Amino acid sequence: MAISLQKGQKIDLTKTNPGLKNVIVGLGWDVNKYDGGSDFDLDTSAFLVDASGKAPTDSSFIFYGNLKSECGSVQHMGDNLTGAGDGDDEQIKVDLSKVPANIEKIAFTVTIYDYETRQQNFGQVSNAYIRIMDEATGTELIRYDLCEDFSIETALVVGELYRNNGEWKFCAIGSGFSGGLAALCANYGLNAG
Repeated sequence: MAISLQKGQKIDLTKTNPGLKNVIVGLGWDVNKYDGGSDFDLDTSAFLVDASGKAPTDSSFIFYGNLKSECGSVQHMGDNLTGAGDGDDEQIKVDLSKVPANIEKIAFTVTIYDYETRQQNFGQVSNAYIRIMDEATGTELIRYDLCEDFSIETALVVGELYRNNGEWKFCAIGSGFSGGLAALCANYGLNAG
């Protein structure tokens, strides 16, 4: 049975699951009924960041336009343009054994594509979650359901995998940003333009 986390909670991942190497990070959401006339396209991304809290290179940003990290440790499984259907809307695979030593954490984020033109924000999204599964067994290990009411935000840092004393841990973040993907990129030291 998966451990359900609250915002700000941290939990051991590899210490309590010895031998865990490959994980799938699944993110999902539902769109509330609204009559904006446009599809609601949410995009999952991962930022590999070093001790400075910044992504060392542009290739440390994994998203629909860069599906795999140079080191091969993080792979985006593809863009879901509508979020329709049950289960995970997008997934990112992580091989913990291949993450370079200079990377201290991997931040998992969700943004709204073309939010300005479509006049969309996370106030129109519900049932958002992140979960971590053991790829080998398909077992859900950790789940964090976002319960916060994000009324104006257009980007979220949902959670982070991070190193601590040679082990991997997970932290439920649930932090919102206005300014979409550009704001997130700036936060991690990258230029989205």
